[in-house]
Amino acid sequence: MKLVRFGAPDAEKPGLLDAMGRVRDVSAQLPDYSGDGVSPASLQRLRKLDIDKLPLAPEGVRIGPPVANVRNFIAIGLNYADHAEEAGLRIPREPVIFNKLGNCIVGPDDNVMMPRECQKLDYEVELAFVIGKTTRYVTEEDAVSHIAGFCICNDISERHFQTERSGQWVKGKCCETFGPLGPWLVTPDELDFNALGLWLDVNGERRQTGSTATMIFKIPYMLSYVSQFMVLEPGDVVTTGTPPGVALGMKEPKWLKAGDVMRLGVDGLGEQQQEVVAFEA
Repeated sequence: MKLVRFGAPDAEKPGLLDAMGRVRDVSAQLPDYSGDGVSPASLQRLRKLDIDKLPLAPEGVRIGPPVANVRNFIAIGLNYADHAEEAGLRIPREPVIFNKLGNCIVGPDDNVMMPRECQKLDYEVELAFVIGKTTRYVTEEDAVSHIAGFCICNDISERHFQTERSGQWVKGKCCETFGPLGPWLVTPDELDFNALGLWLDVNGERRQTGSTATMIFKIPYMLSYVSQFMVLEPGDVVTTGTPPGVALGMKEPKWLKAGDVMRLGVDGLGEQQQEVVAFEA
């Protein structure tokens, strides 16, 4: 299944993508894709629906992030060896974990806003997954059964805040609009998440190209590892690292600026497009 949320910001409804790629409204069957709304029981109820009999969403409606009310937004850093190399950092022996905040999440085609005093705005196409049931000390063998689905994340970063303002990476990772997700949440049965192509363009120029096949830490290990340190709950998001090509790794970095347009995609998970805009109070 491909789960989608549609409508104005903070007023989205849950939907499903039908075989023709049209959005079908399931709000009469499920309040939203958050918490228990992405549990195995909820997803099983959706699988029993006759999608073609569900009402169509309005044509051209805005697509929101595919999961709502995210309590925990966990990120894995330096999970592609070639990205670690371009960043001038050694390959980690264990996954690097940091936080983003749930309130930085926006829809896949919403604007990305530069924060005040922004100097080094960067992009990162990533594969993210959403937790479907409470996860603590899960084994690698059982890890995938705890995943509700996968989606695209653009892990927007302000590198000056992240690396030059001292303290933790969280400073450069949590600004408003720094977490575009979507367009869809695709259930694990629909794709081979071990070999997905990822790409990102800025103003039509290809910047990033990669594959999840080159991840240092694979999805089952990653989820098992994170669950040794914290409890993950239904609706939590984990984003899993980026391939090379970010501005940070360039000899002469091409930082994002107002007016730039990012377009990015992951095999089987659709595409995103965001325009960078100046700060607005």
